[in-house]
Amino acid sequence: MIRIIAGGKKNAGWVLEACAEYEKRLRKPFDISWQFMEEEKLSKYLADWPFSGRDYVICCDERGENISSPEYSQRLNNAFVGGKDVVILIGGAYGFDQTVRERADFVWSFSKLVFPHQIFRVMIVEQIYRASEIMKGSGYHHV
Repeated sequence: MIRIIAGGKKNAGWVLEACAEYEKRLRKPFDISWQFMEEEKLSKYLADWPFSGRDYVICCDERGENISSPEYSQRLNNAFVGGKDVVILIGGAYGFDQTVRERADFVWSFSKLVFPHQIFRVMIVEQIYRASEIMKGSGYHHV
């Protein structure tokens, strides 16, 4: 199971449609659940760090490490093999504070560029789908 917790506004119609296109292709353990919170509520929620050792927490932040799709696939696989649920945090407009980044298991940057939340949500679901296809050995991801 992959739980995505996103700060900011809920998805626009086109985002829901694009995410749904990838999500319908996913199978366990790549099934996704979404949780949306206003930025202030998300900050308060994370201040209490609601995650346990059963969770592999990925914090999406421009200050994180940039990795390839196969490396991301391997990280997800390792989490699943280790019996962990994956939690992906998508911050609000100002990202996450240092405490959140330090507590996460992995801080992931898609790029040195900053992306709008709506577009990033589609990109994250596509990368989850790509990771699942890499693990299957399909031809979806090619080098």
